[in-house]
Amino acid sequence: MSEASRETLSCGESPVMDEAFDEPPTSAVFLDNCHFSQVIFNNVEKFYVPGGDITCYYTLTQQITPRRKDWVGIFRVGWKTTREYYTFMWAPLLSDLKSDSVLQQQIQFRAYYLPKDDEYYQFCYVDQEGLVRGASVPFQFRAETEDDILVVTTQGEVEEIEQQNKDLLKENKELKESCMCLQKQNLDLQEQLQRAQEKMKELEGEVCFLQTGNLELRRAQELQTGEMNSAKMDLASVRKQNIKLEKENQELQEALGSLKSSSEKLELKADILKEENKRLKEQNDCRDIELQQLKEQNQEVSSEKEQLESRLKSTLDLVDQLQHQNCDLTQQREEKERLFQILQRKADETNEENQRLKKENNDLLMRLSENPGYSFSAAVPPEQVQTQSPEIARLVFGNPYYESPETHAVNMPSVKKCPLCNEVFSDDIEPRQYEDHVRSHILDCPFCDETFEESNRQVYDDHMYCHSLE
Repeated sequence: MSEASRETLSCGESPVMDEAFDEPPTSAVFLDNCHFSQVIFNNVEKFYVPGGDITCYYTLTQQITPRRKDWVGIFRVGWKTTREYYTFMWAPLLSDLKSDSVLQQQIQFRAYYLPKDDEYYQFCYVDQEGLVRGASVPFQFRAETEDDILVVTTQGEVEEIEQQNKDLLKENKELKESCMCLQKQNLDLQEQLQRAQEKMKELEGEVCFLQTGNLELRRAQELQTGEMNSAKMDLASVRKQNIKLEKENQELQEALGSLKSSSEKLELKADILKEENKRLKEQNDCRDIELQQLKEQNQEVSSEKEQLESRLKSTLDLVDQLQHQNCDLTQQREEKERLFQILQRKADETNEENQRLKKENNDLLMRLSENPGYSFSAAVPPEQVQTQSPEIARLVFGNPYYESPETHAVNMPSVKKCPLCNEVFSDDIEPRQYEDHVRSHILDCPFCDETFEESNRQVYDDHMYCHSLE
């Protein structure tokens, strides 16, 4: 922030300057983000006399809403960012912001804080975000002279300068023609002067011969002398006018050269801008092509993503189905284990009952053996006696621990029952056969240790399909 700006803040000339003593909001300026037509500066002079206060008049259009931190600054022409202000004043905040008409405003800058050089400056309206919303035409701080020339950069002003050049050339041509006329008049006057000198010589000769000339001749001589003096004065005046015209012509030639140089610079700048515009268009075309390629790649990726999501959904559905089936199988296995435990418990109870009966039988036989009148053959049926082996027949009371196969088949229920199909097997079945029968109902997975029942073959097939996906 410049020293003049800090002093401007301390003076309290704006209605809102007493609210803050900080720097105004600024930012880097990009022409694409500027809206110079939203604030229009009016009555901007070409020149402001140094040492006096100046008043800045501007108009707020409907495209802008003034805010508390808006400000008006004086910038040197050629500025790049809003930080390059020379001095500034806070813009007054309006009381009625809802009006649809344009708003006329004015701010006064004190002479003490204004620039002291003769560079070109301009007013700029900057909002609280640091963006330029309006800019004035350039002006200078010096006394206005006739030789002041305003350098313009727009196409319309270039055409106006070319028209002025044509007018100046035409005027120069007319001045040249006038100069030629004056030169011709000068030649005529010189010829008249020469003739007058010749005539004077003749008169001097006549005076030498006519020393006693009369008064009329003297008067005629004096008249001729007066005419000669007048001719000399006219000749001097024509010479001065000719010098003045030559000086003006030289100045016009210099102005014309300056205008031609400015025009060449503007044409060169226009060519550079055209080349830059062409390069930017080529870059824009390349970016459009890259954007189209990225869009196509995005579509391909989206298609692949949809396919993968579909496959993942089907796989998840299959996994859910397998998990449900696995839960069912686990419940069935737990039920079978519980059934097996019940059967095992019944078998244990039967064995205990057999042991108890055998013990009671032994006690009974011992009691019978102590009775001498008891006959074992009367107690045992004949058909059972016939089936006894010779070793048992030699015993007087028989073998209390022997039990015929028929009695065993009738009295002892079978505990070999298939846990999958509930088929009951006799005691004489071999363990190998019983295991083969049970295994015929089970399907083993060759990839893992999991087993399935024959009735759940679909679950088994789905389980194998999952292994194939891996």
